[in-house]
Amino acid sequence: MHALFPGREAGGLQGQREYRDYLALQMAPMVHALMLVAVVAYLAATGASALLAGSAIPLAWRLTPVLPLLLVAVATRKVRSPLPLSLLTLLCVALLEIGINLNGFGRPAGLPWVLPGCLLVPVASSVIWPGRWDFLAAMLLCALGPLPMLLFGIGEGGTQIFQFTVYMAISICASTVLRAFMTRTLFEQFRLERQLREQANTDGLTGLLLRNRFLELARNQLVDAQQDGLPTCMLYLDADHFKRLNDEHGHAAGDEALTALAAALRSQARHTTLIGRIGGEEFALLLPGFGMRQASEKAERLRVAMHSVRRPDGPLTVSIGIAECHHADETIESLLARADQAMRLAKRNGRDRVVRVA
Repeated sequence: MHALFPGREAGGLQGQREYRDYLALQMAPMVHALMLVAVVAYLAATGASALLAGSAIPLAWRLTPVLPLLLVAVATRKVRSPLPLSLLTLLCVALLEIGINLNGFGRPAGLPWVLPGCLLVPVASSVIWPGRWDFLAAMLLCALGPLPMLLFGIGEGGTQIFQFTVYMAISICASTVLRAFMTRTLFEQFRLERQLREQANTDGLTGLLLRNRFLELARNQLVDAQQDGLPTCMLYLDADHFKRLNDEHGHAAGDEALTALAAALRSQARHTTLIGRIGGEEFALLLPGFGMRQASEKAERLRVAMHSVRRPDGPLTVSIGIAECHHADETIESLLARADQAMRLAKRNGRDRVVRVA
């Protein structure tokens, strides 16, 4: 069943949130179009009903759902968030169910006329629900919505309720299959697009962010930290004597060392820490919420941890530079450049050390 209703496969809470956002973005234009169709269809059905058969309820009352339906349809035009989109769509279904009841009450032969509308709503809306909860809520609303009309508005209720129950069960089963395979198709598309984005934004060897993507995300984090008044530090790392490793032991040994270095960085990082491969054997870490003292302690732990990575010519060592953001208008490029300057000073001072820059 999970194969028909994907979502958890997206990878953690963040992945599920991205998937829901993706579904809402993809489905929003369809939802808007279907709501406009619903308004036109309801007007046409109510008008035809008024022409072909009488009703104890005045036509003006039966047309009251039209304006709210139209307002809901207009409101969905620019909505791209999952929750508001789901709530607006559920409101649209509720309004349609109210309209079905208004057209069914006071009509002795109402069921044959109204029944197709009852069964079309779940099928027509089956493909537009971004989440499981809103789909289940919509199906429940479709199943229970016409009951007032069936119980109190039409004669021979027992036979008609049985007939309605059978047809509605078939309709909901068809809706479930349609919704399942629609979301499965969208999930496969989402997973492929995310995989392509990851390939474009991450280094194939180390799995870390590439320079441009790192700077893009770091820029956003730095702005958020500056607005919240939080300290932020940048660490710039460079593997010592890396050219000698490649020259004497080959690029395979160099690649193995870089892979182990990246794994060590990830193992020491928080979930809020951004890590990027800036180029060659140079790496950067953005530490939002870290002051200079905390960043220095983190850098020292990283420096020591690298000694456990073995190269053919001995332990891996790194030179680390630290820069702290001091003012609200500093750019991520400036912060990175100052950390790079500190790293180069660590190189000149003998390597395998941490240097801070004011």
